[in-house]
Amino acid sequence: MPPSFYVFHGTQELLLEEELQKLRARMPEDTGDLNITELDGTTARVAEVLNLASTSPFLAGQRLVIVRGLLSWLGRRGAGATGKREADSLYEGLTRLPPSARLVLVEHRDLEPPERGRTRRNRFVQLAREESGGYTRAFRLPQDIGGWIQRRARERHDAEIGRAAAMALAEVTRGDLRRVDNELLKLASYVDGQRAIDEEDVALLTPWVAEARTFDLTDALAGRRAALAQQLLQQMLAEDSSSDGLILFATVVTHFRRLLLAREHLLLQGSAQGLAQSLGVRPGRYLNKLQQQARLFELADLEDIHRELQKNDLAMKTGVLRPGLALEMLVAALA
Repeated sequence: MPPSFYVFHGTQELLLEEELQKLRARMPEDTGDLNITELDGTTARVAEVLNLASTSPFLAGQRLVIVRGLLSWLGRRGAGATGKREADSLYEGLTRLPPSARLVLVEHRDLEPPERGRTRRNRFVQLAREESGGYTRAFRLPQDIGGWIQRRARERHDAEIGRAAAMALAEVTRGDLRRVDNELLKLASYVDGQRAIDEEDVALLTPWVAEARTFDLTDALAGRRAALAQQLLQQMLAEDSSSDGLILFATVVTHFRRLLLAREHLLLQGSAQGLAQSLGVRPGRYLNKLQQQARLFELADLEDIHRELQKNDLAMKTGVLRPGLALEMLVAALA
């Protein structure tokens, strides 16, 4: 018998949304719109969700109800006794849904992340795993990201991409599969079936290359490795397609601003909890690297760097300073 409730969770939005689309596609075309409901979990009440899922479908065999963010909302800090009562009500109600129900609880975060060598358990995920009417799936980054990209290029974009190019694309898109797919579409159109996508194509067409390489530059600066920092900077300036390093300067400014915000957050909160939301970036390798680099600098140093970059930005806008020279001066001062 098909599941009556699902718990979909994980950071890979592309995979999760594609699975939701498969569920939508199984609904009858002529009555699908009448039997599909999507709700915001931050405003919907549990009783409303369960009632909708339990309502008999209109001229069909099933009713699909998709609720986003409900589990996070009920378990949030400050939810208090009301949140616990609502969560308990939902937990009990999931086991009593009729066979016609297709209730999907969607969370764009990992509900069971690894923690100190073990997995933190979530009772709703456990219920979906153990209950006969439940189903759960975690949408995480594939272990073989390069292989996934190669299959995606072939199956969705009718293109071939070399292993090295696939790994380069994974690196510069920070493992965000939505970005990977968007870039594959562009790369596939560029080669137009004439050859396989290679590393040079990725470097030419992917706008995150400079941002990814900025980590190498920042590592060199933090380690006071002047020669390496200067070498990396000259390479990046030579590859910048803008006038005299303007794009690269903007990338470096953004990077150090995030490092400053990350350092402030870590000092104030004492942990990385909530850092992704604070910075407006997705959890993953990019965020982890930001944390690592932020800890290499003192807060006062990052504040000084940020002020210097702001001063240089003003000087560039008034024509006093060129972007490339501003970066060279920054590297010389830090390294």
